[in-house]
Amino acid sequence: MNKAQLVEAIADKLGGRQQAAEAVDAVLDAIVRATVAGDRVSVTGFGSFEKVDRPARYARNPQTGERVRVKKTSVPRFRAGQGFKDLVSGSKKLPRGGEVAVKKAPKGSLTGGASATVKKAAAKKAAPAKKASAAAKKTTAAAKKTTAAAKKTTAAAKKTTAAAKKTTAKKATPAAKKTATTAKTAAAKKTTAKKAPAKKATAKKAPAKKSTARKTTAKKATAR
Repeated sequence: MNKAQLVEAIADKLGGRQQAAEAVDAVLDAIVRATVAGDRVSVTGFGSFEKVDRPARYARNPQTGERVRVKKTSVPRFRAGQGFKDLVSGSKKLPRGGEVAVKKAPKGSLTGGASATVKKAAAKKAAPAKKASAAAKKTTAAAKKTTAAAKKTTAAAKKTTAAAKKTTAKKATPAAKKTATTAKTAAAKKTTAKKAPAKKATAKKAPAKKSTARKTTAKKATAR
């Protein structure tokens, strides 16, 4: 049975071939899209469709026997439900043409199914967003704490610098005074040392006066 025959088989139940074709297309499209997205499509009593990832591996070419590397890929997989298996194996009898072979969904299971799926998807998307917002808030708080600590450190450094300047100024003033006093004392000593030779010269001139007095006394004695 191909797709056209499938449409013909259900056309009478749906009221026409056009409606049957649209129904078949809609069902198949929904199954394919969900499977490609990675969702598992499960139909009770019929089976489930799912996406399976196959890792890279080595295989052999059946014609040449050559070993070939097969890349990583994803393939669709269909697993028949237990009811479908039982009907195919013959453990259960196939219902007549007027009855449905696949078990019908329980009452209420189809009501709100789409909305529940949408809600779950929204919850999944919202969870990472909430985590990201919480992480962003924590990062902002940590940044504020770091900024405050940096400001405190800067203020402490300024205080330390000011105290160091004051200490340096206090130490420099006594040293400057001592240096000035030492310079004045040295200058005074040099001045005193330069004036001392003048006194010696005066002392040396004194004997010359005595010798003049002696000569005068000798002349007077000779005249007498």
